Amino acid sequence: MIIPVRCFTCGKLIGDKWEEFAGRVKAGEEASEVLDSLGIKRYCCRSMLLAHVEIIDEILRFYEEAEKRKEARSQYY
Repeated sequence: MIIPVRCFTCGKLIGDKWEEFAGRVKAGEEASEVLDSLGIKRYCCRSMLLAHVEIIDEILRFYEEAEKRKEARSQYY
């Protein structure tokens, strides 16, 4: 899914911080330290970033599989 632009609870802008957060955590930094340095102090905003799951890759995998099946069926007809 796409990260929400604003926190659902308080409305603070958080969407612009996702790329930096994800990159730094993937590089090995501690998530709490990254959130502190980005200025994310409220627990509602922190949970929005910590709980976010990128599922677009999973969705694309199923879409590609469906396209392959569609092509295979069209070859027989």
